Amino acid sequence: MPTFKRNGNWYIDYYVRGRRKKEMVGPSRKLAETVLAKRQTQIAEDKFLDVTRIERVKLGDFVHKFIENYSKPNKSSWKADNVRLNNAAKLLGEQAYLDEITPFHIDKLKKTKIQEGVKPSTVNRYLTVLKTMYKKAIEWGNAKENPLDNAKHFKEDNKIIRFLEEEEISRLIEACSDRLRPIVTTALNTGMRRGEIFNLKWSDIDFKRKLINVHKTKNKERKTIPMNVLLVNTFARVREHSTSEYVFNKKGIRKDFSNALKCAKITTCRFHDLRHTFASHLVMKGVDMMTVKELMGHKSIKMTERYSHLSQAHKSKAVEQLSSVMVPVWDFKKEVQKIEKTVNAISC
Repeated sequence: MPTFKRNGNWYIDYYVRGRRKKEMVGPSRKLAETVLAKRQTQIAEDKFLDVTRIERVKLGDFVHKFIENYSKPNKSSWKADNVRLNNAAKLLGEQAYLDEITPFHIDKLKKTKIQEGVKPSTVNRYLTVLKTMYKKAIEWGNAKENPLDNAKHFKEDNKIIRFLEEEEISRLIEACSDRLRPIVTTALNTGMRRGEIFNLKWSDIDFKRKLINVHKTKNKERKTIPMNVLLVNTFARVREHSTSEYVFNKKGIRKDFSNALKCAKITTCRFHDLRHTFASHLVMKGVDMMTVKELMGHKSIKMTERYSHLSQAHKSKAVEQLSSVMVPVWDFKKEVQKIEKTVNAISC
């Protein structure tokens, strides 16, 4: 009914662009009918003030708008955003309008990606960037609702699945070319991300205080990393032959790293695993989690806690080694036999 009474007050019931609205007017039925007629006139003339005018944009077009006006200026990972959003737009329909995408379409996207063999953690990255994009669409007046507000993320297994053992590190360093070795050494001794390493300039290296100043981090936060003796010497040797403002040249490094892994007979290892190796060995050496967090540049301690199981495992292994030291000095079985004889003698 367009007008109805409830608890002594009259309400009006009407639709605006397919959305139902209810509005309390007061105790007068005549006033309710007058207000309803006014609302219907406003809606017909598109002058209803409660309706936000939305400039409808197609998904494919808005992806470009989002990348150029938000992602590029604010995120170092904008290229990954670009790939994921364009990929998602193809599946969802580039010609579909933003307001035509529903939670059903998002669930269908998740299902499709999993069937394609995409990892749950990667699918979660799709959902995150899509949600951010829709938030901006609402801010910019191109959407009214976010279909990802209630989208469920997949549970992720955050255990570290790959880091290099000490013997593997030695083999890798030995297998590296002269150009690659300083880069791998930097990654293993700083835990820096690949992008951070190749964005390093000589002005960022403080030889006097033995510090590396990282300006372009993933979290957009400046961090300072101390250099050990090995790293100071490594940078000094590279500096002698450098003519660029950048410390390293990344051209051809991917192939060089792949060749080094093959030569060292190391499998299932990515360049990013050198960062995991740095953190893992710090934890196994007994370095506290907060220090590891600061060195890694993690925004949350939860990211660092992925390495905590290594600490416990290393402690257990260390304690277990005591048995090999203690057994020759104190033969437990012989001591038990002595105690049993003593007890038997007393009983007799």
